Formats: sequence, structure tokens, C-alpha cells
Amino acid sequence: MDATDRAIIAELERDGRLTNVELASRVGLTTGPCLRRVQRLEADGVIRGYRAVIDPAAVGRSFEVLIDLTLDAQDAETVERFERTLTQAEEVLELRRLFGSPDYFVRVAVADLAAYETFLSQHVMTIPRIRNVTSHFTMKTVKPAP
Repeated sequence: MDATDRAIIAELERDGRLTNVELASRVGLTTGPCLRRVQRLEADGVIRGYRAVIDPAAVGRSFEVLIDLTLDAQDAETVERFERTLTQAEEVLELRRLFGSPDYFVRVAVADLAAYETFLSQHVMTIPRIRNVTSHFTMKTVKPAP
């Protein structure tokens, strides 16, 4: 990967809907070589996809909660059940398994506090072998995830 590939990646991170013509112009290439580089970056798995960034308030999910979660056990069945259950929950934006304590970091987006309580009661607390759940309520997002 060279400086031109990095420039292409930076431009696509800023705006994934750029046309090839506009992208080529911004990185100083003609359209053919630019398209081949983008296709190579996609084939190599460097560019894993494109997505729309949605306003959470517009879809009723502006209440964001960060959860630290610890399990009672780390056996395969407990871990797989926990991960499968939370991965399937539409409220979960991000689920990370961590080294050390806590075991997991979960980022959740719901409409409001009542919706979060419902999510916690009906999804999280029904999973066996959860030892500890600590909720952190977001006051303000200073730098959003890309």
C-alpha cells in the first residue's frame, strides 16, 4: 500500500459516495488507474464495504448507553450464547470482547431511558451467567465513530 492508496482510502472514508471521476481528481489519478486501485483495495479486504451514516434521532435511537459487562464463567457455551444473543439484538451497535475486566463492552442505542430499561430487562438480564452490568449514559458525543 502506497501514499496514493492511503489517499484513496482517506477520501472514501470522508465520502463513500464519491464517483470514480471525482475520486480520481482528488487523488491525482486518471479514472482507469483509480478504479483499478479501488477494486484491488476491495478485493484485498482493505475496503470492507460502504454505508450510510444515519442520524440516530431521525430513527428513534438517540439515547446511547455504553455497558461494561462481566460474565460468571468463560466456558464456550456461556460465551457463545451471550455473544449470539446480543449480536442479534437490533439495539446493539457494537459488541467487543475484552482482555481483562470487564469481559465485554457493549454500545446500545434506543429511544429513551424506558426503552433502555426494557432492553436490559428483556434481552441482557435474561442471558444466563451474567455477573455484573454497569451502564454509562452518554452525555455528549464529542467525536463520533467513523
